[in-house]
Amino acid sequence: MATYASPVPAPSGTTTPSGTTTPSVTATPSATTPAGDGPAWWRSAVTYQLYIRSFADGNGDGLGDVAGIRSRLPYLAALGVDALWINPWYPSPQADGGYDVADYRDIDPAFGTLADAQALLDEAHALGLRVLLDVVPNHTSDEHAWFRAALAAGPGSPERERYVFRPGRGPDGASPPNDWTAVFGGPAWERVTEPDGRPGEWYLHLFDPKQPDLNWENPQVRTEFLDILRFWFDRGADGFRIDVAHGLIKDPALPDLGDDVEEILGTTTREGHPHWDLPGVHEVYREWRALADTYDPPKVFVAEAWVASPARLAAYLRPDELHTAFDFDFVRAPWDATQLRATAAASLAAHDSVGAPVMWVLSNHDVTRHVTRLGRLEQPAGGAGLRSSTSPVDLDLGRRRARALLLLELALPGGVYLYQGEELGLEEVQDLPEDLLQDPTWERSGHTERGRDGCRVPLPWTASGPSLGFGTAQAWLPQPAAWADLAVDRQEEDPSSMLAFYRRALRLRRDVPGLGAGDATSAQWLDLGPDVVAFRREPGSASSTSGPHRWRCPRATCCSPATPRWTAPPARSRRPWPRTPPSGSTSRTDTRPAGCQSVGLTRPATRRASRGRQPPPAGRPRARRRRSRAPAPAPGRRCGRPRPGS
Repeated sequence: MATYASPVPAPSGTTTPSGTTTPSVTATPSATTPAGDGPAWWRSAVTYQLYIRSFADGNGDGLGDVAGIRSRLPYLAALGVDALWINPWYPSPQADGGYDVADYRDIDPAFGTLADAQALLDEAHALGLRVLLDVVPNHTSDEHAWFRAALAAGPGSPERERYVFRPGRGPDGASPPNDWTAVFGGPAWERVTEPDGRPGEWYLHLFDPKQPDLNWENPQVRTEFLDILRFWFDRGADGFRIDVAHGLIKDPALPDLGDDVEEILGTTTREGHPHWDLPGVHEVYREWRALADTYDPPKVFVAEAWVASPARLAAYLRPDELHTAFDFDFVRAPWDATQLRATAAASLAAHDSVGAPVMWVLSNHDVTRHVTRLGRLEQPAGGAGLRSSTSPVDLDLGRRRARALLLLELALPGGVYLYQGEELGLEEVQDLPEDLLQDPTWERSGHTERGRDGCRVPLPWTASGPSLGFGTAQAWLPQPAAWADLAVDRQEEDPSSMLAFYRRALRLRRDVPGLGAGDATSAQWLDLGPDVVAFRREPGSASSTSGPHRWRCPRATCCSPATPRWTAPPARSRRPWPRTPPSGSTSRTDTRPAGCQSVGLTRPATRRASRGRQPPPAGRPRARRRRSRAPAPAPGRRCGRPRPGS
């Protein structure tokens, strides 16, 4: 019996605003937003992160922009995601890739205009894609109007009360107020020159001197950000990702830490840390949730919160606070079946305690791409595994493991975030020329830490061109020559490519009852040995909705990473399937290298032939209704269906 999955229909050429002709596909909202109905769409949505500088260049200046995103919306819809998260697109000096915001109510001219942004929101919604923006509440740019006013106003002024200014220590105030260090390296304090020319106070910057921290004890700051959220909500934004959500509140006493290093990718076990994960942040998010709930449908938040445990993360997700948060424990887990299972189980249990879904993620713009991490011959745990490393890497191994982990996270209860380019199997670029590095970590660390530029290299859309289809000019960071083989146009032609794999996997997640939203009780862990992560999903009210045109199967089983197959019940497709298998996809077994040898993505079955639908292949047993629940399938067998020939 063939186990092929129909690919996305053949692409047709379109022309981007930059004049580059690249393959794209036509998609409709009904085909691309299976999680789009109802106010709780976010509980099971698959969201695609867009690092705007590196996604697509629409005007040919070498930098990604809004026009580039708009030109690629059909590609994103056809991929099968439900929502987009766009990294900061506000006016900024770009000292930290846009996370140093000078104006929260406009678009950086390098990216486009407010009218362009509105058009993007409208066009994404027309394709059934929701859009989350990025809000940066911990700090502003030093070029923000508020900070300029604070410098001009002098000590003790209301303008300075919006930030964290303090006099220095020592008889002449020449030493910083405390010993805190910045995440990007160096001290967390910068001294200013007062309007009269004298050396003056110090201001706090937990990241870079060009990113002064706001004072969230100040009512003006809280009112301002509520108005910023309302500005974008009223224009159609469906929600926000919150940058450094755990860092807004600082201990007013500003006590010394005694630590030499601050790591946002790690966690602190220190009780009462003076600036990470303080209780006061929860009052802020209760105000934000109240605002979001005034909209119909309600708006949504996802937090970036690097905290010490799943229980600490769950505190941000209580019913009157934020909706979701990234599960970074899963990101930090090494390639080890026992640790992966323990991490997933602990996260599900903690989220269940507050009735929130887990948001699974493998990569983002701040960490080394997971193809590289998973291909390392040494697998360090914790935050160390997320940074750049000189450890040897087997990229083929990394890509096999990446396929297995994708299926694992898509099968687990909750939502999923994908980082741009992971659907192409892109690796970390670890050999960028030093003179091109732009991450502030490079300079602040004294050229000892290369920073995050390696995961931000622009995407390859075509196998040729000055920037591999990214735009008509050289990209702001150079792409490896080997990425020509990973370009979208090459992978569109290959049914065994990583892109085709992602499309099949995302389609399967939509079509299989029991996948998507759920809680810890909907994943029944199976003991198949120490090297296997295995569980069975039972359809629940949130993930088994189906009408008369959908075949129900009582359970789905996922085995990863050491087992060779991921099996799931057949389900009806939301769109017609081709009458004949596509070329090159009719083999009965997918024989990939050991480690992730094959993935059984089953073709949706139908109970009867109808117009535009293909009946099951000859020899496939017809699905029958069962009066009682079927027994659990043995490992390697299709759920609820006999093995061919049995």
